[in-house]
Amino acid sequence: MTVNDLLRGRTAGYRRVLSRRDFRLLWLGSSVSLVGDGMTFVALTWLVLSQPDGVRRLGLLTVCYTLPVFAGGLLSGPVLDRFDKRYVLAADSVIRGAAMASIPVMSALGEVPAALPFVVAAVYGLFKMVPLAGFPAAIPDLVPEEDLDVANALESLGFSLAGVAGPALGGLLIAGFGGEAVLAFDAVSFALFAAAALAVRRPLTPGAHDGTAAPGAREGAARPSGLRTLRDRALVATTLAFMAFNVATGMLLVAGPWLAATRLPGGPQTLGLLLAALAAGELAGAALAGTGAGRRRPVRAIAVVQLAAATGFLGLLAAPHLLGVAAGYLVIGMFSAPMTIWAQSLRMARIPAPLRGRGFALLRTLMQATPPLGAAIVTPLLAAGALAPPVLAMTLVAGVPALVLLAMTGRVRARSRPDDHTGVRREEI
Repeated sequence: MTVNDLLRGRTAGYRRVLSRRDFRLLWLGSSVSLVGDGMTFVALTWLVLSQPDGVRRLGLLTVCYTLPVFAGGLLSGPVLDRFDKRYVLAADSVIRGAAMASIPVMSALGEVPAALPFVVAAVYGLFKMVPLAGFPAAIPDLVPEEDLDVANALESLGFSLAGVAGPALGGLLIAGFGGEAVLAFDAVSFALFAAAALAVRRPLTPGAHDGTAAPGAREGAARPSGLRTLRDRALVATTLAFMAFNVATGMLLVAGPWLAATRLPGGPQTLGLLLAALAAGELAGAALAGTGAGRRRPVRAIAVVQLAAATGFLGLLAAPHLLGVAAGYLVIGMFSAPMTIWAQSLRMARIPAPLRGRGFALLRTLMQATPPLGAAIVTPLLAAGALAPPVLAMTLVAGVPALVLLAMTGRVRARSRPDDHTGVRREEI
């Protein structure tokens, strides 16, 4: 087999999934909106910094941007499970797009009220989990089971590309046109996502394609609870491992700027290089994960790549050598991307269709909650001036849960059973 044959084989799945019109529309709309999201926080930060006492107000902006996510995550799941996801995603885009547009409109009319950026940030945070849970919950209705890894890899690629392009593009537009213009672009990106969601032909209502009824559709039937997801040991174990890894990621969010400022040459440019290395690793990892390598034993595969990603944190010990630290970032990105993709495919297979909105919202909300904990833990360690203890803490927090997960899968009997609701054969732990 030649290299060209190998490359064609690896890309065939991507071409096949992108040939599906409804998935392609929703993915493109989501990706454009994510680029706008990447620009938004930069623009809001710049607007707040321009206010009197702006530095102190940044903490309040961050709280407004992140705290409502938890309430919104718990509320969005039942809505996604009860109504057609096309209309829920479109409504979310219209609401948040209008919030973003309010700032350039007020600027054109005269003056932006000092409180408006904080209100816009709160609205964004409250509805943030709708697409984060809604798009993955819709994927099983848009692609066949054998293409779930590829579809999830494409979603991850969209996140990674937006994470690089959004902030960079936002900074350029702010310099040339101001923060209000950036928010106007984000409003347009929300409108495009709404149009893409409404253009999807296939209904995205629970039970519309598998013959099962939507929650509450049968007279007298008890409505299932999203908390039932927490009775699945594989989902609970992988989610806990992810939460621990996100604690380590929260530590890295503080350690990276600290290294760039105190231990590495180059200052802000160095921080940009490290983030670019992380994003490049994520892109490479997502592309490889879409080939389906983790489909047969997903829990074990997740544990292996999480353990590999944990070793990347040790690269920080290479400071003051920039290439060694950048290599660590690359490893973290390369192996954390397959973690996300294979875990998402696992959730799609194990969460019953009528519960996907609530299941994804609940699990993703739990995982979103842990990075601030990591930031709080590592700050006093770095303030003491020592690098080794924080790096060891990051490595252990990320790696030990992977070892536990690996040990659990090592005790698995060679058996599987069909799920009561989806008919999917399960890997048991």
